[in-house]
Formats: sequence, C-alpha cells, structure tokens
Amino acid sequence: MTRHSIVVVISFFLFLFFQVLVLQRVVLFNTAFCLLYISFLLLLPVETNRLMLMIVGFVIGFGVDLFYESMGLHMFACVFIMFIRNLWLNSITPQGGYDANAIPALSLGGLQWFLVYITPLVFVHHAVLFFMEAGGFGYFWFTLLKVFSSMLFTIAAIVMVQYLFPHRVRT
Repeated sequence: MTRHSIVVVISFFLFLFFQVLVLQRVVLFNTAFCLLYISFLLLLPVETNRLMLMIVGFVIGFGVDLFYESMGLHMFACVFIMFIRNLWLNSITPQGGYDANAIPALSLGGLQWFLVYITPLVFVHHAVLFFMEAGGFGYFWFTLLKVFSSMLFTIAAIVMVQYLFPHRVRT
C-alpha cells in the first residue's frame, strides 16, 4: 500500500466514526442534520473511475446505515451522488483541465469553485435521502425545509473542515 492509500483508508474510518459517534446526535431545530461523511466522497481524486466511486459510496453509506438504522437510505444516496459526481466535475472543468491526481478540495479552485462543486451534490444527496426517508412527497414542505437546512449545515461544516485541515496542492 502506498502512503496515499493509507491516508485515504484512515480518513475513511475517521469520517465514518466521527459521523456515527458525534454528528449523529447533532441536530439543529429538529430539521438540520450535519452529514459531514459525504465530504470524504466529494474529496476523492478527480481521476477516480465511476465504478470505484460507487463502490466507495456503497461502503461508506452501508457503514452509516448500520449505525443510523436507516435500511439503505444513506447507501443509495451516496451511490447516486458518486454516479453523477464525475459528470458534474466534467461540466465545471477549468479551461486547462485538472492536474493528474487532483483532489477537488478548496485549495484546488478557491472558495467559489469549491462551493459550485459541492452545493449541487450535497443538495442531491440530501434530497434523495430525506425524500426517501419521508416515503414520498406527502410531507413535501417539511422535507424540503430539512433538505435546505441540512444542506446549509453540511456545507458550512465541510468548508470549516477544509479551512482547518487544508489539502496541499502537489506540484
């Protein structure tokens, strides 16, 4: 195993354990949930192929589902955003393209680019998760409130983590 692979495996377990041991109990106003574990998925290298992304999404989603007792909801939402992630990255590719093994972090393109990258993916993840949890559109407005408030909470947490633990850009 290379040094990078070891770091990825350790960060996988850190994100998973922090989510299920600490953030599972953090809820604001009974509507905003912090689902920081998806930042692990969003920060995987740009060149990672779609199948590998979906497998990693399956594994981390399954791990969260075990502790949340949510019967595959997190797993499905994670696999779905990993399916569309590369499509979204290709649509927001800078003119010169990405460097080899670039990590789509805050240090890659700045705050504006990073927010453009993570906001739609976090929204899709939360929308899929909470509407599946609600069992349809019966509680549409309350579920939409949960989606937006949780999205803002999660994005704020991801950006804070990016500023606290910045990725080094390899040259």
